[in-house]
Amino acid sequence: MTSDCCCTPFTNICSCFLLLLGLLCCTGSLREGTKPVKEGTPDRRTELKQVVFVIQSQRNAHHAHWAEQRRQDLLRQAASLQQDPPVVLLLHELSDYDGNWSILPVLPHFSATYGKSCSWIFFIEEVTVVKTPKLLQVLGRLDAGKEWFIGSPLHDDESTIIHHYAFFEDPSSFKYPDFTAGWGLSCMLLNSLADRVNSESLKSDFTIDLKHEIALYIWHDGKGPTLTPIPEFCAEVLDSGASDHCATVVTSLPTCGEPVKQGDIFVAVKTCKKFHADRVPVVKQTWAKDAVYLEYYSDAADPSIPTIDLGVPNTERGHCGKTFAILKHFLDKVSTECHWLVVVDDDTLISLPRLRRLLSCYSPKEAVCLGERYGYGLVQNGYSYITGGGGMVLSRAAVHRVLSGGCRCYSDDAPDDMVLGMCLSSLHIPVTHSPLFHQARPDDYPKQFLAREKHISFHKHWNVDPVQVYKRWLVDTREEDGRNPVSQSHTHIREDL
Repeated sequence: MTSDCCCTPFTNICSCFLLLLGLLCCTGSLREGTKPVKEGTPDRRTELKQVVFVIQSQRNAHHAHWAEQRRQDLLRQAASLQQDPPVVLLLHELSDYDGNWSILPVLPHFSATYGKSCSWIFFIEEVTVVKTPKLLQVLGRLDAGKEWFIGSPLHDDESTIIHHYAFFEDPSSFKYPDFTAGWGLSCMLLNSLADRVNSESLKSDFTIDLKHEIALYIWHDGKGPTLTPIPEFCAEVLDSGASDHCATVVTSLPTCGEPVKQGDIFVAVKTCKKFHADRVPVVKQTWAKDAVYLEYYSDAADPSIPTIDLGVPNTERGHCGKTFAILKHFLDKVSTECHWLVVVDDDTLISLPRLRRLLSCYSPKEAVCLGERYGYGLVQNGYSYITGGGGMVLSRAAVHRVLSGGCRCYSDDAPDDMVLGMCLSSLHIPVTHSPLFHQARPDDYPKQFLAREKHISFHKHWNVDPVQVYKRWLVDTREEDGRNPVSQSHTHIREDL
């Protein structure tokens, strides 16, 4: 969603109420427990049957496939060690509720089902590879009869809006887990957390950056444990020389074939008259040249850009009316040869070549809604949504189901990404998360996290040079050498399309 033109619930709430919340409850001293566990502690033999593995899987076929590969790998390792197989759960299979990805809603289930028999519950992503012998060694150093929260630590280098400016005086003091490297809870802590979920209301209805919010919930204003760093939990690439000591490593998901064609993607840029002169030129200077089909939608027609006025006035808060008009325009006016719709703000920076490679893993014949996933009211049976600033990617099949399913805006200034999320939830269309899309600027994310990925999008021009951000983070040598820029005169819809 575009700031200033159309403020979002994210900007309104996070910069106001949640900033106050951060000042009130996130400036306290942290409890001990941030030092790595020493090797010299006594070994307590841990077996795989004492560990419940949870793969943070997604319902989309591509992601479910790779999560199943992780499950089979864990079971094969158990067989090779001649141990009883552990419980290995795929998060998306636990129920039909799409909000289980936010973890807290399923903690009571985990506690009731496994809390009396397990010692550890260990979470991994579909790219996380576990070396089970080394993991058991790590867990054997810890007394599972105590409350442990373990992982590979990340920290903020400066206070950030995506974390509600928590610990603004010393943002690096608070550690939260790198989910990619795996993270775990002793079942003693699991049971305590499940009791809290059942008896207490959350302080915020929004789920924005889950790994940080999980750590905050567990810390519980100093009443609970902080993250214990485990050096053997690594985000190092599998088979790299630096990963020999690691209990967990990371494998990159393979590309799924040739990138989708440039002409398969239609890009809709939401703008308004007040930003025609400063934001639109940035789009044209950076990523627009990689688009075959691109249109600018505004509250005013400007032939010099050109922009298209869909007859929806600009609004100060959300712009649901404009976005749903774009969806209808895409179905009614754009050639069916364009399989994908990408909706971005005028201050979104995006790499379309990287997006094309990513989309090779998805079928446009399926209802796909892809981007950075947020959530609202997920503990209370809420809904997930793709945050608009990082870019919303929808297959043509998804757009058709949304419009044919009776979804509509309750007002033109409703938050478009959240209304779309409610609609997807009602139609049982899963929201698919990619960690490569970002609602905020690179400065708002940990350097360690940024360094290991080729990101697809960032958002906002505030206090940054957007052209330099694009060149540093969204262009790589392969694209620079191999790109086939489209003539500027063709970066809009042809008359016969």
